[in-house]
Amino acid sequence: MPPAPDIWTWIAIPVIGGLIGFTTNWLAVKMIFRPVKPRRFLFFKLHGLIARRQQEIAKAIGNVVGNHLVEHKDVIKSLNKLDFGVILGKVLDMGLGPKIQELRSLPLIGGFLTEERIADIKLSITQSIMDHKDAVLDEVEKGLSQGLDVAKLVEDKVASFEILKLESLILEVANRELRTIVVLGGVLGVMIGLMQVAFLWFRG
Repeated sequence: MPPAPDIWTWIAIPVIGGLIGFTTNWLAVKMIFRPVKPRRFLFFKLHGLIARRQQEIAKAIGNVVGNHLVEHKDVIKSLNKLDFGVILGKVLDMGLGPKIQELRSLPLIGGFLTEERIADIKLSITQSIMDHKDAVLDEVEKGLSQGLDVAKLVEDKVASFEILKLESLILEVANRELRTIVVLGGVLGVMIGLMQVAFLWFRG
């Protein structure tokens, strides 16, 4: 049995392995985002993955969000939770209010348009629309299907982001996981270093 490596060998090689693993993973994570603009290094052209493929990433995100996560029927379901009665009342107040005040200033019509009658008219209009709420929502869904392309909207939005903003958004979601990758690189480097020392010991 060959003599055991000294303590410094057991320390130095794993530490060097850990530093190499940590550094390479840290560099790999950084190169997901940096450099933002293409740069030449010797014979290589360096450009961050996100910056280089922003258009493709934007299209992929748009496809996932628009075709799988947010559909037109989901928008309608959200609209269905709104209190349409209150909303319609406010809309009628804004839309009819000035015209009613104008009509109330007329001699004959003004006496007919009392506050109670106006309230009854608004209630009647609101109730009539609410009675056909499902039909209204069906028409809204048809309009959304024709005029709202969620996938394209998300794609254009992501494609127009500045790279630093896009980086910030990604880190907001995956920062902990990316840090874990860097740390695991160091841990694996240490383990490989220990195995190297053990291999040299038994082989010698």
